[in-house]
Amino acid sequence: MVLICSYMKINNQTGLVLEGGGMRGVFTVGVLDYFMDHNIWFPYTIGVSAGASNGISYASRQRGRSRFSNIDLLEKYNYIGLRHFLRGEGYINMRFLFYTYPEKYYPLDFDTYRQSSDRFVMVTSNCLTGKAEYFEEKEDFYRLVDICRASCTLPVLCPVTYVDGVPMVDGGVCDAIPIQRAIDDGFHQNVIILTRNKGYRKKDKDFKLPGFIYRQYPAIREQLKLRYRRYNEVLDYIDELETAGKAIVIRPEHPIKVGRTTSDRKKLTALYEEGYELAKKVVAELDYTTDSFFSKKKE
Repeated sequence: MVLICSYMKINNQTGLVLEGGGMRGVFTVGVLDYFMDHNIWFPYTIGVSAGASNGISYASRQRGRSRFSNIDLLEKYNYIGLRHFLRGEGYINMRFLFYTYPEKYYPLDFDTYRQSSDRFVMVTSNCLTGKAEYFEEKEDFYRLVDICRASCTLPVLCPVTYVDGVPMVDGGVCDAIPIQRAIDDGFHQNVIILTRNKGYRKKDKDFKLPGFIYRQYPAIREQLKLRYRRYNEVLDYIDELETAGKAIVIRPEHPIKVGRTTSDRKKLTALYEEGYELAKKVVAELDYTTDSFFSKKKE
């Protein structure tokens, strides 16, 4: 048993799973900021895409860092837009977000991140094999940044990112919500933060790509075609875990008004605040007198 704070207990089999979703990830940022405000830490966190980039600030104990990059920084430097794409930087300017931003605006506290005993896993998709890759990196700062960038590399909209010389794209292509990896790693009870409303499913249609896109990566093209099926399957599985009391799922309750590349700061702020308030609501419903994070107060 690991005593996390004075009123919440999380055991050594409790994991935190963070979905991606581009700018919808500000919902996750709100949840994580609430957790940090109340000294709630998990021994294992796994994030994919925006879940990885937001999770890394949680892993480095930097409350507010992800909010600054996702919302406040847009006012000073709008790193989302067609002009970045036409310059070859990606619709979301990944070079700015992952290299310029931490160097000039809000450095990652790598020392705190490295010294923590908690595990932090990031998911990427290998363009050559068409399979998910799972990385943990606490020694090499620049490799850590490359992995995080790769996890967030939106297919088509952003240039391929290389990790150890291997071409990678968004981890969500091959493992959109890495709950099974968390279980395989020994974490059988999980808090899962999703960025879509309950009941959401992708439309039942194959993803079509022009022949020239990722022509040299047939394995990843195949994964993109079938992405919707795996995403819907994992959501069905998460619903089963939630019903069985094996997972706590925190997801937006209001209709989503933020898309993958939304830059409207008012909409982003509203979604962030919803995440913060829902985390507060979930924690308030838990029974801290038991030895399990998953015990809820009796009516």
